[in-house]
Formats: sequence, C-alpha cells, structure tokens
Amino acid sequence: RVALSVYREQRRGGRGVMGAATREEDFVNTLFVAKTHDTLLFFTTLGRVFAKRAFEVPEAARTATGKAIVNLLELQEGEKVAAMMRVRKFSSDRCILFATERGTVKQTFLTHYRNIRRNGLIAINLEEGDHLVQVCQTRIDDHVMLATAKGQTIRFDVLQVRTTGRDSTGVRGIQLEPGDRVV
Repeated sequence: RVALSVYREQRRGGRGVMGAATREEDFVNTLFVAKTHDTLLFFTTLGRVFAKRAFEVPEAARTATGKAIVNLLELQEGEKVAAMMRVRKFSSDRCILFATERGTVKQTFLTHYRNIRRNGLIAINLEEGDHLVQVCQTRIDDHVMLATAKGQTIRFDVLQVRTTGRDSTGVRGIQLEPGDRVV
C-alpha cells in the first residue's frame, strides 16, 4: 500500500519515476486506488476468499518491495491469490463472476461476502484439479468474454449466468478442447 500523494503528475517531456520495486521473477499484476476503509477481497486459486480492510495492508515507500501476501493471509500449501478486488460498499445490486481454468463460470451476489472469517471462506466449489483464474464484479448490462490458451473465445451476456449461492460450483461457460484451458 502506497499513499496516493507520493505520485505526482508529470507534464510533457517527463521522464517518469519507478512506480514499484519488484524482486527477481516478480511483477505487478493489479494496481488500483482504494480508500483506507475499503474492503479488499483476495480470491485464491483453490476457490477461497479472504477479506482485509485497506488500512490493514502495511504501508510502504514507493520504491519498497512490499510484504509477501502469505504474511497477511492464512494460505494453504500451494495456494496462490488469483484475483483481488476493492469493494467500497456491499450493495445488493452487484454480483461477482468467477471463471475457472476448466471453463466453469459462477455468479454470486456481492452481499454473500460481507462477513468473512479470518481464515477465509469457500467462494466457489471447484472440481478436482480445477483452479480459479479470474474474478470480477458485474452489473446487469455487462458482457463476459472468456479466452483459452489455444485462442478460442466466447462472449455472452452476464444475465445468461444464473446467480447461485456462495458455496456452489457454477455452470459451464465454455466448451474446451482436450489440453486447452481458460486464461
């Protein structure tokens, strides 16, 4: 977490500054602006969700490498964070859409994730060998696009995915060829 005041606007001819320092074989995946009382939801590859308030993430300098996520969340062996989102208000008109590596999609109301225990909650039931790839907030008029490693895509209206409970599995979002996976 870095204070927004650390970054300043540059005019024409600006040379830029280092936005974040990373360790070897590491990279910045997600960057967003949040208020200190916003809730951050962390979705893992094993289908669990963790919640932290933004002020609970340690603040660091702009060029600091930061703290490993395993020091903030109680992750299991081999579990990684697949997606992260900022939630300002848990409104009943917002949903969360999940996509897994084997093409399963699931939509759940955002309000189901209002009270999350310290050791996390099951956000989606995954089949054996499946992993969560991406999670995003949706509205009624949104469209979803899934893409696979072999270049296949599908686009559909978010209303075609039935809204289910928090611990359900979901429905098929895309038919995969052998050896393919959703990316």
